[in-house]
Amino acid sequence: MSTIEQNLQAVHQGIVAAIQEAGRPAGDVALLAVSKTFGADAVLAAAQAGQRAFGENYLQEALDKIAAVAALLPRAGLEWHFIGPIQSNKTRPIAEHFDWVHTVEREKIAQRLSEQRPAGLAPLNICLQVNISGETSKSGVAPQQLRALALQVAALPHLRLRGLMAIPEPAVEFERQRAAFAQLRALYEQLRGDGLALDTLSMGMSADMRAAVVEGATIVRVGSAIFGSRNYS
Repeated sequence: MSTIEQNLQAVHQGIVAAIQEAGRPAGDVALLAVSKTFGADAVLAAAQAGQRAFGENYLQEALDKIAAVAALLPRAGLEWHFIGPIQSNKTRPIAEHFDWVHTVEREKIAQRLSEQRPAGLAPLNICLQVNISGETSKSGVAPQQLRALALQVAALPHLRLRGLMAIPEPAVEFERQRAAFAQLRALYEQLRGDGLALDTLSMGMSADMRAAVVEGATIVRVGSAIFGSRNYS
């Protein structure tokens, strides 16, 4: 068994334990393996261990990796999620090559993704990124502006608004982690109460996955716990 396969098993065990702690149904949480900065070989190892959804932050790296993996595993049915910041001039390749985008924070970006989504592909699944902790260094729409943006995005063709994403301010204490995720869940429930058909809360990473699952995450984005420490050089 490869190290990546062992790590995947451990992460899945952690997800199952958190689901049980929260009293949620088994299988209620999907694992997104964040493969940014790791090569196609790491994705292949994870795919061979049964992982199907992969998250990427850096567009050119992602496009190269998607092509390399597709050449080696042409019928693997992998799902690619863009989870990095989006510049206006990068929306076309994102719309063409990804299944999900977790980091929409402006109507202009959503509009471009909708216009540039190829007609032969299913609607692009969208999560709105919320700056839940109000950090000036973080991307995301402010909570008070979220409803207006959600209504705008939900009305666009070729997109399917699925839910919300956040990267809260780091916290060591479990209850502080939970509090931030509870805020995002409350916003999600408000939008559902407004009639938006949302089903996704993308929240929680390697260090705070348990708190996220307890607070209702449906997708957890885990990288280092699967692939190891990252090399950004």
